Amino acid sequence: MKLRNLFKDREVHNAVVQTSGKYNHPFYEIDRYSPLSNVETRLYSELREAIPIIDAAILKTVRLTGGFKVVCSDSAAQRELDNFLKGVQVGALSRGIDSFISAYLDQLITYGTAVGEMVISKNVDDISALYLAKPCDIEFKKGDNPLDTLVCVNTGTGIVPVKNQGVLLLSALNASPDAPYGRSVLKGLPFVSSVLLKIFNSTGLNFDRMGNLRFAVTYRPTEDTSNVREKAKAIAEEWSKVMNNKNSVSDFISVGDVDIKVIGADNQVLDTEVPVRQMLEQIVAKMGIPPFLLGLNWSSTERMSVQQCDILTSELEAYRRILTPVITKICNTYLRLHRYSDCVNVEWDDITLLDQTEMARARLLNAQAQKAEEELTVGNK
Repeated sequence: MKLRNLFKDREVHNAVVQTSGKYNHPFYEIDRYSPLSNVETRLYSELREAIPIIDAAILKTVRLTGGFKVVCSDSAAQRELDNFLKGVQVGALSRGIDSFISAYLDQLITYGTAVGEMVISKNVDDISALYLAKPCDIEFKKGDNPLDTLVCVNTGTGIVPVKNQGVLLLSALNASPDAPYGRSVLKGLPFVSSVLLKIFNSTGLNFDRMGNLRFAVTYRPTEDTSNVREKAKAIAEEWSKVMNNKNSVSDFISVGDVDIKVIGADNQVLDTEVPVRQMLEQIVAKMGIPPFLLGLNWSSTERMSVQQCDILTSELEAYRRILTPVITKICNTYLRLHRYSDCVNVEWDDITLLDQTEMARARLLNAQAQKAEEELTVGNK
């Protein structure tokens, strides 16, 4: 173990983060433009908070993506790299490459663009920490080459490119050919979610009215119409005493033609099962998670569930293909700073046990078929 690693924690305080935004006035949005504005980031964050199934789908996707290990040919480099990946500081409170990749993927799915930074130590000989930037703090500009993208940040005095572009980690989800930024998985869900929230809000108001009953007390005076106001006031006071008596059951006794009805009792409550399911189907289709993984007990056959798992596996593999270059860049940068050859291989864990079972069953069937062919060939001879 090298001596400078003993002072790794101290070097974190000397490191400088380049992609942290600094604003000199509260209305900085007026004089800047970002592909993912602060309004849009708040919208996507509020969608996850307002619709729990969206937040659950993203969290399950991040967890189902699984773990990984990084393999390099040099044994000494492997030991140092393993220690680095387990103990590297991530942000202010987390440690380990797994924490950074999970947060990185969460941001990528939510906002469509994820920007990270390898914070280099003051002596430029180690990676002190990994930092995840806010998408609304970042802007992209085209470089001299159309294939180059410059990451810019608001320094308080203007939008300037980050000095050391080589330490940045940038990923875009479903990016369009003419733009360097990606598109969020949640894009297209605000309208569907707004309809769903209206149904939830209306249902809550209806149950609030119907669960906490309101009564209409109607007094119809007889031929003697004298003192009608006083009689109505007396009836109202007696009715209030009856309703406020929570310790025992009380009876309401009145003289005259008094009619008592429950407000709204004759109205029919709308059936929300069909429209809610229609909205949830749109959300589930957009998120790419099988319904049974989100606790939705919709009718599905066993074969349909297997096909849904296969589709989910392909989705997770796509996310892994996006994350693998990010992990490789972090490891290669660390090895170069420590004067090792930068040649690593990222090996992901198996996604599900179901895949292993199906593969084993397929190998068994192939072996049985091959054995039967061999026996048939020997018998013919």
